[in-house]
Amino acid sequence: MKIKKQGKKLAILVSVILTLFWLFPYVYVICCSFKPGAEVIAIPPSFFPKTFSVENFTGLFDRMDVVSYLINSLVTALGSTVIAVALGSLAAYAIQRSGAKLSIFLVVMILCLKMIPTSSIVVPIYEVICDMGLYDTRIALIIVYAAINMPFVMWTMLSFYEGVPTTLDEAAYMDGASSIDTFCKVIFPICMPGVATAFIFTLFLAWNDFLVSLLLTSVNAKTFTVGLAGFLSAYNLDLGPMCAGAFLFSFPVMVLSVAAQKYIVRGMTAGAVKG
Repeated sequence: MKIKKQGKKLAILVSVILTLFWLFPYVYVICCSFKPGAEVIAIPPSFFPKTFSVENFTGLFDRMDVVSYLINSLVTALGSTVIAVALGSLAAYAIQRSGAKLSIFLVVMILCLKMIPTSSIVVPIYEVICDMGLYDTRIALIIVYAAINMPFVMWTMLSFYEGVPTTLDEAAYMDGASSIDTFCKVIFPICMPGVATAFIFTLFLAWNDFLVSLLLTSVNAKTFTVGLAGFLSAYNLDLGPMCAGAFLFSFPVMVLSVAAQKYIVRGMTAGAVKG
């Protein structure tokens, strides 16, 4: 028993140390956000601000259309996530319940699609979007984000569907329910922890994207990540407004992560047990 207690205490200590190590850069960014511009680049640097200032936030809003970029990021992230989760959940259900040998091939294809780096396909995507006349539009970002993140949703949902007995489907069919009714009214509610997990992670992937938005937007649909990169050039690096923008952009995600932590853990644990 003593060995178990000591092991538990050691695990907690290691977790706390790793958490502090992970939080250190983010806390430093927050501190730099509220420093005067000169203090941000001072040598030697100070961790906590000696003088509290909102100069960096003022400079951020003066030099960047913050509200417009945030709205673009929010609309494209939410829109693409809803589409990816809806279509990905349906596709994963069809593959898992098909029972055909082709389903194994499709599962392998999903895994392969999930492993393809975005940087290797972003140029063909750019050409297709330009040919469709959708360059610099929110619609283009929503379509691309949904397509890129859909394999992740499908792979996440497959393990949940495997844990749902097929007798539920058969019982619904006996009651006269169609395949869509069975999925929407029986299977989907049971797998809500998995849906919540897939939704949150997919939302984060779309919200934090930089490369796709950089190539597919210029003015009208530019997202916050691309706009923030404007403070970095070959001859200048304005760290103060960049830190303020990074804090402003990441703070909602941090709050959502903390608020949805129990759902994420529940969904990942349920998927692991069912799979």
